[in-house]
Amino acid sequence: MTTARFLVVLDADSTLIRNEVIELLADEAGRRAEVQAATEAAMRGEVDFATSLRSRVAELAGVSTDAFARVLTRIEPTPGVRELTSAVHDRGGVVGVVSGGFHEILDHVAPQLGVDRWRANRLDVADGVLTGRVDGEIVDAQAKADSLRAWAAELGLRPASTIAIGDGANDLKMMAVAGLGLAFNAKPAVRAAASLVIGPQDLSAVIPLLP
Repeated sequence: MTTARFLVVLDADSTLIRNEVIELLADEAGRRAEVQAATEAAMRGEVDFATSLRSRVAELAGVSTDAFARVLTRIEPTPGVRELTSAVHDRGGVVGVVSGGFHEILDHVAPQLGVDRWRANRLDVADGVLTGRVDGEIVDAQAKADSLRAWAAELGLRPASTIAIGDGANDLKMMAVAGLGLAFNAKPAVRAAASLVIGPQDLSAVIPLLP
């Protein structure tokens, strides 16, 4: 196995991509307004993420899996994301994404954007429609931190050789365990806790900070 020099782990929604995927899926159910308000509260840290995610996913019950293809056409990669992943690879690094979003979308988007490994939630499906439940354990703040640590260990890296980039309250734990925690397009609590705040909304601004 090729030895990695460092690891960069990003959040997906509003970080790797400009969208919140659960809101795009909620459009398919005609329930975007309710889900958008709940997402904002969760990202600000006002409610427990897992509880919030379950309630938001419940709003998706009855949406056909055909909706995934329509959502994929609406995904907007964050400006600078391809430049960042290329720069990480050029410097011998690895790019990971850990998301409170969904594998059903990330499995298509991540490899297109140069991501090497990723972890997200899965939506429960029955007879071609969403049941309104999450399938398996929820990827929450602790799971994000655990994923960063596990990937670093697999690559033989110390936590000091990791960078975490996120925007919401559920990114704070992984930012805390990383060598460098970067707030990107972030809520106030995240900006306050970050090592550095990156802006404007262009991920290529991270490149000068790479080892």
